[in-house]
Amino acid sequence: METFPVVNMEMLNTEKRAATLEKIKDACENWGFFEVVNHGISHELLDTVERFTKEHYKKCMEQRFKEMVASKSLEAVQTEIDDLDWESTFFLKHLPVSNISQVPDLEDDYRKIMKEFADKLEKLAEQLLDLLCENLGLEQGYLKKAFYGSKGPTFGTKVSNYPPCPKPDLIKGLRAHTDAGGIILLFQDDKVSGLQLLKDGKWIDVPPMRHSIVINLGDQLEVITNGKYKSVEHRVITQTDGNRMSLASFYNPGSDAIIYPAPELLEKEQKENTVIYPKFVFEDYMKLYAGLKFQAKEPRFEAMKAVETAVNLGPIATV
Repeated sequence: METFPVVNMEMLNTEKRAATLEKIKDACENWGFFEVVNHGISHELLDTVERFTKEHYKKCMEQRFKEMVASKSLEAVQTEIDDLDWESTFFLKHLPVSNISQVPDLEDDYRKIMKEFADKLEKLAEQLLDLLCENLGLEQGYLKKAFYGSKGPTFGTKVSNYPPCPKPDLIKGLRAHTDAGGIILLFQDDKVSGLQLLKDGKWIDVPPMRHSIVINLGDQLEVITNGKYKSVEHRVITQTDGNRMSLASFYNPGSDAIIYPAPELLEKEQKENTVIYPKFVFEDYMKLYAGLKFQAKEPRFEAMKAVETAVNLGPIATV
């Protein structure tokens, strides 16, 4: 049984840098997921984010979730539910413009700590994108530029809680999907598991580890790398005990960023008969994804190819 890839970021500053980069490369090519430790975000900050998130759920969201469950009679279901997720969520936008001050019910201290957390995650996302560039043989900053658009990247956090579920065999916490965007950084509960990824036709648990950040790749990185790195299907299974906390931060292209396979990678692969991914505006992909999130990604790429033939997209916008 292969073990889930865990990358110690501190090793990048030692003689083990090459081996650590190789581990990241292998994870990107064969898993679409990896977990990072010693990533530069303090344990104290992570513990504070977790405490505030769990307190906020108890105080402001738990009762609302129970009322939703009761209104839909979900505790009495007898057949599998395939149009609903057993999760309680809210969203924070960080870039290009933050909405943290407008989200209702958040205590000022929670707003402040989430802003600090987002700043640290943004830096980590950009560091990881440059490590991916290094592994791919792309110039430093290429992926950040590819995501930039005219206003910079889109960056936001989905704050989720997955409460105990009486019918875990019939209701998923979050149905299987690939993520539409760029690179995703997840701070998850280290006591209550539930996140799984699909590898070689089998569902594999993403292990909860204290103070780690789980990284996964979205559809846009699959397109830019021309399929060298792939976004991977994942899901959250519910548990009968324990409330699982999950903060997924999405570092995505700007809405008007033009996404297409990196020309340098295509040149290297010309000898092989490779699938060329489409060229499209990120916002158009997101509009399509909104209705097809829980379906296979390949038809989405095909649909964008059809759009591409009808629209002549200009060169990539860079800073």
